[in-house]
Amino acid sequence: MDFLSEIIGETVILGIDSLILGFCVKQLSKCKHILDSLQSAPVLDIDSTITKEIKKYPNNVIPYVVVRGLVKPLGNPITSNYNQLVTGVIQRLTIKEHVIARTSAGFWSDQTRTIHEVCNATPFVLSNGKYSIEVVDALAAELLDLDVITDKFEPMSPGVIDHVWGFFSGVRQRGLQTMEEMLRDGSYITVIGELSKTNSGLKIQPPRDGLPLYLTTSTKSSLLKRLASSRDFLRILLVLFGSVAAVTSARIFYKYMKRRRRRLAEEQLKKQLAAGRKERRAHTRDKGLSEVQLCVVCTENPKEIILLPCGHVCLCEECSERINDSCPVCRARIDSRAPAFIT
Repeated sequence: MDFLSEIIGETVILGIDSLILGFCVKQLSKCKHILDSLQSAPVLDIDSTITKEIKKYPNNVIPYVVVRGLVKPLGNPITSNYNQLVTGVIQRLTIKEHVIARTSAGFWSDQTRTIHEVCNATPFVLSNGKYSIEVVDALAAELLDLDVITDKFEPMSPGVIDHVWGFFSGVRQRGLQTMEEMLRDGSYITVIGELSKTNSGLKIQPPRDGLPLYLTTSTKSSLLKRLASSRDFLRILLVLFGSVAAVTSARIFYKYMKRRRRRLAEEQLKKQLAAGRKERRAHTRDKGLSEVQLCVVCTENPKEIILLPCGHVCLCEECSERINDSCPVCRARIDSRAPAFIT
């Protein structure tokens, strides 16, 4: 049996585990980088001192900073579609389809599918009295805390035909969920990103070194705790899948060594059998043969092997094992050989 077929199960497990392990390592490295950067990020108040702080950094840019303030639109705010009294600067409208789908095991389970999602945004600033910071590209934030303005679920009333079709198709409709979320005008939020001073004023935007932009109602300390929890969870996954990889690799190595020992034992047995056969053949060979009957190579043992396709009987078995390319008589290529019995 081929060795690969013996370890096909372990190979599949090791391949999948390696992909998951690589993903965990990448996410853990990213999480640690964000955590370290956030821990060292300064917390600045939106007041007259913020300009002095920015001047301490090259090119008037603070790579990662934490600021808190009130959300104020630059121009007209966005009005809620379902509550005219609510306005904001970011709006997310989502329509989800709720279905009961049959799994491959034959069970029915609830599933949710997003069939439409749209985001609207208007320019806004973080304000604290007469001082403000413009938030640039807020929709690119990795964490964006929005308030739920409305959440409606409209159930469907399927008929008999719908029930029959759902049974055969494996999908039964339950209804549609419509949700509206907004970052309200006047909300007090924390923004974490790159702060810079330009001719048009102060701006905070997604960092250029790959760090995430955060718009959240959480404080810096609570966000650090959340990231630390994610880091610890990734470490547990890393240990778990690393152990699986180590055990699987050890099993593959064990099977390889077992197969290698078995192959060496078989080769040793073949050598012992060949030595015994050679010794018995030496005792049973005829003595006093003429020169015509002797091997053309060693001229000691009788001719015992026929070479094909040329058909020459010119070698003893020992010499036949050493000559693999061409016949020593006619130099024809040797395709195969067989025992020859000369009487």
